[in-house]
Amino acid sequence: MTFFKHPQSLIESETIGDNTRLWAFSHVLPGARIGTDCNICDHVFIENDVVIGDRVTVKCGVQLWDGLRIEDDVFIGPNATFTNDLFPRSKQHPEEYTKTFLCKGSSIGANATILAGLSVGINAMVGAGAVVTRDVPPNAIVAGNPAVVIGYVNTHSHNSNAQRSSGSETESSVAGVMFCHLPLIKDMRGNLSFAEYGQFLPFIPKRYFLVFDVPSKETRGEHAHKEVHQFLVCVRGNCSVMVDNGQKRQEFLLNSPAQGLYIPPMIWGVQYKYSTDAILMVLASEVYSSEDYIRSYDEYLKGVGE
Repeated sequence: MTFFKHPQSLIESETIGDNTRLWAFSHVLPGARIGTDCNICDHVFIENDVVIGDRVTVKCGVQLWDGLRIEDDVFIGPNATFTNDLFPRSKQHPEEYTKTFLCKGSSIGANATILAGLSVGINAMVGAGAVVTRDVPPNAIVAGNPAVVIGYVNTHSHNSNAQRSSGSETESSVAGVMFCHLPLIKDMRGNLSFAEYGQFLPFIPKRYFLVFDVPSKETRGEHAHKEVHQFLVCVRGNCSVMVDNGQKRQEFLLNSPAQGLYIPPMIWGVQYKYSTDAILMVLASEVYSSEDYIRSYDEYLKGVGE
């Protein structure tokens, strides 16, 4: 194998891929495994039970501890901090350190802290200085302490407040998803909005459920359905819905009972950014069946690929 190591680095591992570059004062212990075309910058320490994929960048001042698994194309910003023991004691070592996973294409911002045992999903982005205390969903952008989802990468936002006539539909950039401006009948006694089968509602509902009292920083959904069609109406307050077909993502703000969002089967959906008073009504084409859910994004991508 051919890789570059700076004269002032200490590289004890023999498992390092071609074209990888290890710069000054980096120290790699014997058991570490590093893939091809990686860039390990100054003052990086890599412990024994660490596996790094291909084309990974690790910026200055990072320590990668036992139990860390880093997939291909991951970026780790300067001084990012990882842990591998949730209850550390001096000179007391567990038999095996907790595994932490950075999935393919994910990015960790400068000075972020990732607690042990978590997974940062595919293509996710962790903001600078964030403290990650829970798994980061695929494609999510998280920030803050504790880190919460603030958006999704490469997502086009739909302008639900644009002036459109009542009783109209807008096709999403995610094929099959439809945003509906439902009929709105205003009256001095109050307003009324509706949808009927064949008019905005493309299926006969067999089930409905309500989502409410959601803490504003929480994320719900994060799954797809194999056969079930859904129609979402935020009957009070507002929330955002992100839809994803494995190639394109779009986000919709539902902030009126006169708006509906139709989601067909095999679309990955997430609801978040709930207002404190939000009540989300979901109509479903079938009764509940756990077998209809796809809860793993990796499994979902395989499904849409097939």
